[in-house]
Amino acid sequence: MRTQRSEAENDSRPLFPLFTRAFGLRLGLWYATLFVVGSLAIVFLTYLLTKTSLEQRDRQIINAKLGQYAVTYERGGIDALADTVRAEQLTAPERLFVRIIDRGTVATVLSNPRGWDPSNLEMGSLRLGDGTLVQVGKSTEERDDLLSRFRAALGLVTLSIAVIAIGGGLLATQSAIAPIRRLIDAVSHIIRTGRTDARVPLAGTGDAIDDLTALFNAMLDKIEALVAAMRAALDNVSHDLRTPLTRLRGTAEMALAGQPDLDRYREALADCVEESDRVLVMLNALMDISEAESGMLQLQREPVRLTDVVARAVDLYHDAADAKGVTLDSDVRLKPDAAADEGIIVTADRTRLEQVAANLIDNAVKYTPPGGRVEVTVERDSHRALLRVRDTGVGIPRDELPRIWDRLFRGDRSRAERGLGLGLSLVKAIVEAHGGTVDVQSEPGRGSTFTVALPV
Repeated sequence: MRTQRSEAENDSRPLFPLFTRAFGLRLGLWYATLFVVGSLAIVFLTYLLTKTSLEQRDRQIINAKLGQYAVTYERGGIDALADTVRAEQLTAPERLFVRIIDRGTVATVLSNPRGWDPSNLEMGSLRLGDGTLVQVGKSTEERDDLLSRFRAALGLVTLSIAVIAIGGGLLATQSAIAPIRRLIDAVSHIIRTGRTDARVPLAGTGDAIDDLTALFNAMLDKIEALVAAMRAALDNVSHDLRTPLTRLRGTAEMALAGQPDLDRYREALADCVEESDRVLVMLNALMDISEAESGMLQLQREPVRLTDVVARAVDLYHDAADAKGVTLDSDVRLKPDAAADEGIIVTADRTRLEQVAANLIDNAVKYTPPGGRVEVTVERDSHRALLRVRDTGVGIPRDELPRIWDRLFRGDRSRAERGLGLGLSLVKAIVEAHGGTVDVQSEPGRGSTFTVALPV
């Protein structure tokens, strides 16, 4: 079994690094893809705007020349227009193609016709008032050459962006998943060693990964506390069950070892039943505590008069207190402005509240020496109902106060008394299941005061 377990652990170990590598690769690729796609969109938009701007510039030049040539033609005729075109051909940085079509029949080319490629010529036309058509053309070769160079530059820029995006994406994702890797290393260490005391150091950045790390450490603290409590409970259960089981076995062996005797058999069976009841009470109390702490305890909620519940529990323990020489008193207090017959009503499970009151009174009577006093009071404070049980008993040592609510915990002074160590644990679980709280104030030799607060 141990070999199979170790083989399974060895098989599962590479999965964590493989997962982080695959996750980091996917994250880096997504980052690079989004970055490259966004950059390509910006590059394409830049190229499109540049091309459109150049085309608009050429069109504006053509339209401006059409207007200028039309005015020159109207003022001086074809000769004046020809002189203007020749002068521009010699001095202007850009040559233009100019043609005049006289009433749609005779075409006169006023610019140098050599070197013009009709496929690379962008034309503009304007018809004058006398029917003459003036045409101006501009070569697109220079614009195409400029756009070609611009495309080459954008290609280099795009390639650089892709390289930077991939490299930056890998670096960014490696840095981003480093805290996740620390978490995975901590989990792997816990799985391999079975120790829950390992913690992941916080990076101190205050980001979401730091919050996740803090929650993970808090979860480990909770798990460690639960495991420690479970181990302690199992140790206590095994210790406390050993005594009744040993008694059961001893009683049965003694009955079987002697001569056949019906009375002895009956007495032995009665002892076995008593010890079995003790074990069943312990197991049922443990189950109730577990259900209450996990939120699975079924509560039959109804309006309950808390004073009636306390009065019933006090009546139940009056005889036990008298037999021990302990005075058991109860007092129900209301605010001065409340009617005496109003009582204190809580919405709760009557049976469970009776368990709470009975366990607290039983605990007080049990640890109060003869001649002592136990007082049970019920008060209403704002929106809470308060049940207090005071005693003048031996008290609880300060070092044991935080542990009295633990399952099966019994202090050194309580070992001499018969009990299971589950009463206070059950009280706390039931009260918290009702949305209330319970606390204790105690000093050694001066008694204890338990206070239960329930919402009204």
